[in-house]
Amino acid sequence: MSHNIQEDLVHIRSMMERSSRFLSLSGLSGVFAGVFALLGAGYAAFLFESNEMSYFDGLEKVYSVDLIYKLIVVGIVILVLALLSGFLFTFKKSKKNNLLIWTSTTKVMLLQLAIPLAVGGVFCLALIYHGLFAFLAPATLLFYGLALVNAGKYTYSDIQYLGYFQLFLGGVSLFFLGYGLIFWALGFGILHIVYGTIMFKKYR
Repeated sequence: MSHNIQEDLVHIRSMMERSSRFLSLSGLSGVFAGVFALLGAGYAAFLFESNEMSYFDGLEKVYSVDLIYKLIVVGIVILVLALLSGFLFTFKKSKKNNLLIWTSTTKVMLLQLAIPLAVGGVFCLALIYHGLFAFLAPATLLFYGLALVNAGKYTYSDIQYLGYFQLFLGGVSLFFLGYGLIFWALGFGILHIVYGTIMFKKYR
């Protein structure tokens, strides 16, 4: 009898967790997002060198319109690839585990994720408009970290820890403005790969 009660409690708990949290996120999407970010950071460094600019010389830089345009395109390509891989692996995991993707919980999670990202996007556009490029890497890390902490309430709590690390890196990078690309690669590249690998092994 007690064994049946325990099984019922586990089943009820599982049902409640499925209804209140988005559980289809795949760790592989984090790994691929990290790989794309590292490739993008490497290509950005190549763009600097091809424009005869040493990113780590500590000197104030003047960015040409063409270079700014290329860097923005690189950022957009990375974002699109990360979103596509995230959707693909999430869809496969949800299908494998018979979980619905589009639920009321999904909508709330996406809203909590989108608000800080949207505000951060406007803030970054303002930085570009005013030529404050050195603050772009810290700003993207900080707003992304806030978005993850927000969204983590409605999915795996591990995502909040990733958000805290992003916030930490973003805060530190504010004091090392000449090395934003390194912090960006660490946050969006290395941390995503580490987080994705842990998530994949833990929740597969």
